[in-house]
Amino acid sequence: MSTEHTTSVPLPKGVTVTLKADQLTVAGPLGKVTRTFPAAAIALKVSGDSAMLTLTLPGRRKTLAILATWEHHMKNMVLGVTKGFVAQAKMVSAHFPMKVYEKEGHVIIENFLGEKFPRRSPLVGTTKVEVAGEVLKFSGIDIEAVGQSVANMEKTTHIRNYDPRVFQDGIYITEKARPVE
Repeated sequence: MSTEHTTSVPLPKGVTVTLKADQLTVAGPLGKVTRTFPAAAIALKVSGDSAMLTLTLPGRRKTLAILATWEHHMKNMVLGVTKGFVAQAKMVSAHFPMKVYEKEGHVIIENFLGEKFPRRSPLVGTTKVEVAGEVLKFSGIDIEAVGQSVANMEKTTHIRNYDPRVFQDGIYITEKARPVE
């Protein structure tokens, strides 16, 4: 017994959705975001100002969960190409002043805990970073790329084998990825 469930995602003006093989592409004023889409399980139909997702699977609970997941992925993609996403992190340096800058798709952290060699944190996708004092602003059109870039930065400055109550130096996430207002 297979049940068919449908949901639709509204598309603002200037946003187009295309599905080629298993690649879902959402294009808008800020750029385009591509993601692998399970074309065998979910049918996508674009008509006018909305994209209709249809899922035909046995059962109800898991089917609705899969459909809701892909609905939210598409909503995030549409939000990304229309508004973009931003996340923030804060530098804390109690012992040694850090120097942070972007270079060739990486964020370089110099003089972290007085280390001689700089640490490098990769930026995922087309994510950009701005350094303003001790605040780092990450921005981009893909929410997952922005969030992963901030997480990479926090992980790069994680201190091992020191008491974290004394050595609080590092870069910490202060705002998770959210749409630009």
